[in-house]
Amino acid sequence: MERTYLYRGRILNLALEGRYEIVEHKPAVAVIALKESQMLFVRQMRPAVGLAPLEIPAGLIEPGEDPLEAARRELAEETGLSGDLAYLFSFYVSPGFTDEKAYVFLAENLREAQATPDEDEAIEVLWMRQKRP
Repeated sequence: MERTYLYRGRILNLALEGRYEIVEHKPAVAVIALKESQMLFVRQMRPAVGLAPLEIPAGLIEPGEDPLEAARRELAEETGLSGDLAYLFSFYVSPGFTDEKAYVFLAENLREAQATPDEDEAIEVLWMRQKRP
């Protein structure tokens, strides 16, 4: 079946394929960073949902960049940390309407790095300890 494009943008395209609305989206990375019994989270304003939700460090893969390089870059940019990264798995974020694929990495043995958030990012870094029931 042929796709008809309604919109082509910087990070996504919107298309119709038969009766299906499809969002073609650039691939992304996400990093689960652990230190002792704590996990690293970030908060930043997200206009799409109108709030600053708790998230793990994540971002888009740049053209020509492999997922591991992107994960290292995003972790450093958003948190000012680097570490030993190991690929865990990948998944389609919401395959009912988008082809966006996310690659998930584990980061351990964390150390300081240069934080260079994008100009429009005001990121709060939070460490959270697991709560036992």
